[in-house]
Amino acid sequence: MLSRTTAIAASLSVSAGSANPSKSNYSRLLGLNNNLSYTASNPVIVSSNSNFASFAWNTSNNSKYTKSRMERFTTRASAQPLTNADELIDSVQTFIFDCDGVIWKGDKLIDGVPETLDLLRSKGKRLVFVTNNSTKSRKQYGKKFETLGLNVNEEEIFASSFAAAAYLKSINFPKDKKVYVIGEEGILKELELAGYQYLGGPEDGGKKIDLKPGFLMEHDENVGAVVVGFDRNFNYYKIQYGTLCIRENPGCLFIATNRDAVTHLTDAQEWAGGGSMVGAIRGSTQREPLVVGKPSTFMMDYLANEFGILKSQICMVGDRLDTDILFGQNGGCKTLLVLSGVTTLSVLQSPNNSVQPDFYTNKISDFLSLKATTV
Repeated sequence: MLSRTTAIAASLSVSAGSANPSKSNYSRLLGLNNNLSYTASNPVIVSSNSNFASFAWNTSNNSKYTKSRMERFTTRASAQPLTNADELIDSVQTFIFDCDGVIWKGDKLIDGVPETLDLLRSKGKRLVFVTNNSTKSRKQYGKKFETLGLNVNEEEIFASSFAAAAYLKSINFPKDKKVYVIGEEGILKELELAGYQYLGGPEDGGKKIDLKPGFLMEHDENVGAVVVGFDRNFNYYKIQYGTLCIRENPGCLFIATNRDAVTHLTDAQEWAGGGSMVGAIRGSTQREPLVVGKPSTFMMDYLANEFGILKSQICMVGDRLDTDILFGQNGGCKTLLVLSGVTTLSVLQSPNNSVQPDFYTNKISDFLSLKATTV
């Protein structure tokens, strides 16, 4: 990820009321605290070959810094209904599917999914499954696919829990530093596989704070990153502990697996998503997180490098405009919105919606019926 970074030597010191407006602008862009200074042994801001801002740990005296490439905003035409599935299928080599709302809703498989995946595989297409849900590891998601009767390899699955660990590896996060986790087992398993020390997670779900007069809460000063994901045992203890690490440990990173407003825990209704946990930490720290899940381009860059895929030969299929479709657009891919999840046709066509996919359809099994009508 960092191999194509073009860096210029610079010493970065961010302080309140800086005379250099560009530095304070970048601190606001990345969510950095204005009173932090990045020197030897602290993280240094660099940029990757994408629009995703990243950090590298550096022990040299001179920090390396580059500007992040800014997104070019263009006006997109309104999305078109998918009428010729074969044409879209033939135009790409790889399909990236979101999971919740596209493949399943809760623990229920969406109709026609197995047949659709079989069709695409029979045409020689690579299939990749990307989810912002961080509660499971890649291995655990593999078991869920298997339970639902889908034959999907672990190497084809990319969860935001994996993305958090992969991101830390990409910036050479020190192995002697610890990661505090606000989230569930999936993040812990991926951090363990990557060789990182961690604390928190489900273990802190039952902890409470006894707010007696004069009480001071201690925290581990060796925590160098706080990773926040979806957490069904979110509590005040975790908020305070994560806040202390981010605010008081020099250079501590604030990493979010995603900022999804809602998720599908069951197929009966929408439930508050990981963005609610991230929002609490953002509010208490006044810091913007580094988001490794969709719509950040980190996972797209990782996938393209891992599989040697041209981004122009990818179609991103998802049910969310602000994550899935934006993820595909940020990566330079074709995009297909399915209306089987969060987004309705009225939301897509609303004048207030600025995110327009290339195509939209009801569900991915429309590939089968639309194929049949065009033969």
